[in-house]
Amino acid sequence: MSVDTTGGNLLEVRGLTKIFGTLKACDGVDLTIRKGEIHALLGENGAGKSTLVKMLFGSLEPHSGEIRWNGKPVTISSPSVAKKLGIGMVFQHFSLFEALSAAENIALSLADQTPISTIAAKAQALSYSYGLPLDPYSVVGDLSVGERQRIEIIRCLLQTPELVILDEPTSVLTPQEADKLFETLERLRVEGKSILYISHRLEEVKRMCDAATVMRHGKVVAHCDPRQETAASLARMMVGSEVHAVVRAPVEGVERAEALLEIRNLNRKPATPFSVPLRNISLNVRAGEVIGIAGVAGNGQGEFFEAISGEATQPDAGTIRIRGKDAGRLSITGRRLLGAAFVPEERLGHGAAPRMKLSENLLLSRYATDSKAFLGPAGFVKESTIDAATQRIIKDMDVRKSARDPEAAALSGGNLQKFIIGRELDRQPTVMVVNQPTWGVDAGAAAKIRQSLIELARSGSAVLVISQDLDELFEISDAIAVMHNGALSQPLSRTEATLEKIGLLMGGAEPGHVDHGLETA
Repeated sequence: MSVDTTGGNLLEVRGLTKIFGTLKACDGVDLTIRKGEIHALLGENGAGKSTLVKMLFGSLEPHSGEIRWNGKPVTISSPSVAKKLGIGMVFQHFSLFEALSAAENIALSLADQTPISTIAAKAQALSYSYGLPLDPYSVVGDLSVGERQRIEIIRCLLQTPELVILDEPTSVLTPQEADKLFETLERLRVEGKSILYISHRLEEVKRMCDAATVMRHGKVVAHCDPRQETAASLARMMVGSEVHAVVRAPVEGVERAEALLEIRNLNRKPATPFSVPLRNISLNVRAGEVIGIAGVAGNGQGEFFEAISGEATQPDAGTIRIRGKDAGRLSITGRRLLGAAFVPEERLGHGAAPRMKLSENLLLSRYATDSKAFLGPAGFVKESTIDAATQRIIKDMDVRKSARDPEAAALSGGNLQKFIIGRELDRQPTVMVVNQPTWGVDAGAAAKIRQSLIELARSGSAVLVISQDLDELFEISDAIAVMHNGALSQPLSRTEATLEKIGLLMGGAEPGHVDHGLETA
């Protein structure tokens, strides 16, 4: 991949600084992006990447420093100013109204009064041309996280920006969707557009990016050509030390262990016109093992999680048993009281209340299971006990923050994910169900989360992991099943599973047509 360097610099940042209280989130940051360049911005969760791009997009005002656009100093006081300059942004956390359609959400970001039908037609045509198919009339609240991400990307591209800032754009895309996105980015690059690309997936950074800037603790610590680096050397620049590999110790005798989570012939009709029905799902997760669930976004993983966690109503048919007890009619709290823990895919707004402190979010999720520890006589809250538990989780999971007990929304996405995972691990649950455990999390934190899930299983718990990251599933799972169109394949043991076999099942191949070397259920 070669870059046309005759176009000159599109964006130059010199000494950009942003301070929150006593924390310098960005400390004298320098950055140069050339025209027609895909430039990676790398760093751990909390390194200052999100703060930097929010200043470039006008969502935050810098305390000092200079931004130059096409060689001229500019003040980006708001996102509307950024858009007029030609800067587009796709945030990691979605800014969509759930009650509105995809087209209506896109219309809200446009300055002119274009009819919805015209916007819908343009969005649909653009989405299909880029390989990210989108129904413009679908209601956002009924869509999976991956489908919502498509709306954000298409909304940005419809504004024809000169610089596109992408914050973890492939974190909720399948490998096939990611490949289509890469084709799109290459097309934009050939057209002379520039891209600032934030990702923790270092192999795709090496594949796509012409240059990289690495941040650590608010400062720029390196500039490099990622194509000349290894994923390990890039991770080392980000973290400042070696990233420890995940160790998955072999599990023995699991076929004789107790099934702590049992699902039998689970069926559920679609709750909305856009939901996926669950069809005759059966699965055992035994003490000591990690079972991974693979699948393309929107094939029923969300509905499956809702059914297991108790967010959904009683299934139309089938049973769910936790530790041998019927749980299909129990609420989330009732299932938690049986020893289960749940981590949803959408952390902000679902896994945590954005405007509540971390300690308050901890209390919300564990007031019933930890009532003796957290609540005193007459139900009064033991604030010191909750604070101690919050700080213990923060320390154990290395949650980076700007205050002792900040609001959930004040944390970067990866740090909030670490806290939510840690909040559930801290209970030592008997059954743990996690949906997208390392979405948007840096390499070091991802390794810690994955290792923690393995260790929880090896301590005698049953762990079920739903993930679109196949590398992750192969790294931590003892067996992998695939969800397609609301149905679940028979799990393939880790020794039998291959990327090819799992990929075929993800694409809709009938289980009987995939030679997985196991007897059918």
